[in-house]
Amino acid sequence: MIEIRKLDEANDVGRWVVYRPDHGVPQVGKIKSWNDLWIFVVYKCADEWERFYDYTAEATDPEKLQFVE
Repeated sequence: MIEIRKLDEANDVGRWVVYRPDHGVPQVGKIKSWNDLWIFVVYKCADEWERFYDYTAEATDPEKLQFVE
């Protein structure tokens, strides 16, 4: 679980995360932004990860996310 209130724009935007759903396959992506409820993650960007910010992010439940170490 990632705690939204502990996120910091300077350190966490662009950070790798893994989404672990209750059912299905985990997905890896990069944090683009967040609000009080959701973390917005880019999961698909045609392998242009250096340009991930140009791609659409999906609202993701922070309780299902973990940082990739």
